Amino acid sequence: MTAKFQKTALVTGASSGMGKDMAFRLLNEGYAVYAAARRLEKMRDLEAAGAHIIQMDISKDTDIVAAVDRIRREAGGVGVLVNNAGFAVYGAIEDTAIEEARYQFEVNLFGLARLTQLLLPDMRAHKYGKIVNVSSVGGKIYSPLGAWYHATKHALEGWSDCLRLEVEQFGIDVVIIEPGLIETEFGEVMSQPMLQRSGEGAYASLALANAKAFDAAYKDGVGSRPVVISTLLMKAIQTARPRTRYHGGKMASMMLFFRHWLPDRGFDRLITSQIRRMLKEVQVSSG
Repeated sequence: MTAKFQKTALVTGASSGMGKDMAFRLLNEGYAVYAAARRLEKMRDLEAAGAHIIQMDISKDTDIVAAVDRIRREAGGVGVLVNNAGFAVYGAIEDTAIEEARYQFEVNLFGLARLTQLLLPDMRAHKYGKIVNVSSVGGKIYSPLGAWYHATKHALEGWSDCLRLEVEQFGIDVVIIEPGLIETEFGEVMSQPMLQRSGEGAYASLALANAKAFDAAYKDGVGSRPVVISTLLMKAIQTARPRTRYHGGKMASMMLFFRHWLPDRGFDRLITSQIRRMLKEVQVSSG
């Protein structure tokens, strides 16, 4: 194992939010950072700070292969892989096209899996690796209209557990980070598509209540700052034997606590009660 390999990192989804904050944190900690995202122009500040930026659509195999080829050519691989790229499709199962659901899996699971496959041989050769998969509290809980998003995050949790058992023999750690409410673009990009899918018809009341909840949860000053997750990242990669999971951010501990201790029907009632409260607020404001 070389110090250079150990201190070289790749962060996906680095154009904003948690990904950008994690990339900056790694730079500040002395890592050579490759930052990847679709929006190259949104990473110019990272480039100015010393990061190597890569335009990569995680759903396109050609982009993934090209990115890995460049990194292997320039750095011989990465010792730290932060699989952060992801987004959320919200809408009733009945209203969401299967093509949209497949794309949700391509971005949130299959793309990162392909990227990981291509980077693992170098980690095995160096007998070192830190693979950090950014899941969500949504990988443990569930909510109406979030079926496809939750499905990808539940799948990522199980996939990561299996990968951990396979690669630990090679000195590679696999860690899951489960953010709660973090101040990102997440809420902004969910509400309008969800209302387009389910804002009218049989699931309109659920869609309106969810939109109200998103607006309340993701407005400025409500969620936790991305630095909370960046701090967890550093704990995970700088610890000789990291925990398998870290969680952080507003409501993360509370929601995981309720999901752990409540039976399914009890958790159903908890979620439904919150939706009903939001729906009453919508009705009052529109009345």
